[in-house]
Amino acid sequence: MDVCLRAGELMLTYGAETYRVEETMERMAKAAGFRNVQCFTTTTGVFLSFEEKKGNGDLMQMVRVKDRMQDLNKVAEVNQVSREFTGGGLTVQEVERRLEEIFAQKVEYPIYVIHFGAGIAGGGFSYLFGGGLFDWIPAFAAAVLASITLLEIEKLLKVRFASELAAAFIGSSAGIALVTLGFGNNVNQIIIGSLMPLVPGVPLTNAVRDLLSGDLLAGMSRGVEALLTSLSIASGVALSISIFM
Repeated sequence: MDVCLRAGELMLTYGAETYRVEETMERMAKAAGFRNVQCFTTTTGVFLSFEEKKGNGDLMQMVRVKDRMQDLNKVAEVNQVSREFTGGGLTVQEVERRLEEIFAQKVEYPIYVIHFGAGIAGGGFSYLFGGGLFDWIPAFAAAVLASITLLEIEKLLKVRFASELAAAFIGSSAGIALVTLGFGNNVNQIIIGSLMPLVPGVPLTNAVRDLLSGDLLAGMSRGVEALLTSLSIASGVALSISIFM
C-alpha cells in the first residue's frame, strides 16, 4: 500500500491526470495480489483501499499532496516503474527504491536553459501574434525576466499564485520600459509574448481530460486552479499598465 500510494503521490505532484494516477495505483495493487482495489484521487489527495490477503477486512490509507509542479518526465518514469512491476520485473523493495530515486532527481535541464527557453517562447509568440522582428528581442528579454521572477518568488514565498502575479508584473513592466527606451514597436505584442511562458497549459489540459473521463471533482478543481492562475497573471499586467502607461 505504501508503494502504491507513493507512486500515486509522485504522479499527482508532477502533473499527471487523475485517471492516470488511479489506473497506475490500481494496476500495481492488483499485480501484488490484492483484491477489491478502490482508488480515489483529487488534486490535493490520494486515497487507496483494498482487501487484506488474510481476509481480515479492508485497509484504507490516504496521502495529502500539498505541493504541485510540472515535470512530465518524472510522471513518465513512474509509469515505467509501474509497468515493470506489473510485468513481474521488479520486487516491491526495488520499486520503492526506484520511486525514491525519481523523487530525488534534480531538474533535467539547468535553470539557465529553462529561462532561455522561456525567452525563445516569448519572442516567438510575440511574432506569432502580430509583432515585428524588431519586437522579438524585447519580448525575449521580458519573458526571461518573467521566468526568473517566477522561480525566485516561488522559492521565497509559499503563497499560491503570488509568483505568477509578480512574474506578470515584472515581465509586462520590462516590455513597457523597453518600448519606452526605443527597443520595440508593439508594446501589446511584447507583453503578450512575455506572458506566454506563464500560461497554465498543463493544468488546463488536465482539467479538460479529467472532465471528459468523468472525474468531475478533479476536473473542476484543476479548472479553478488554472483560472486563478490566469487571473493572477491578468492582475499583474493590469497593475503594470496602470502604473507605467
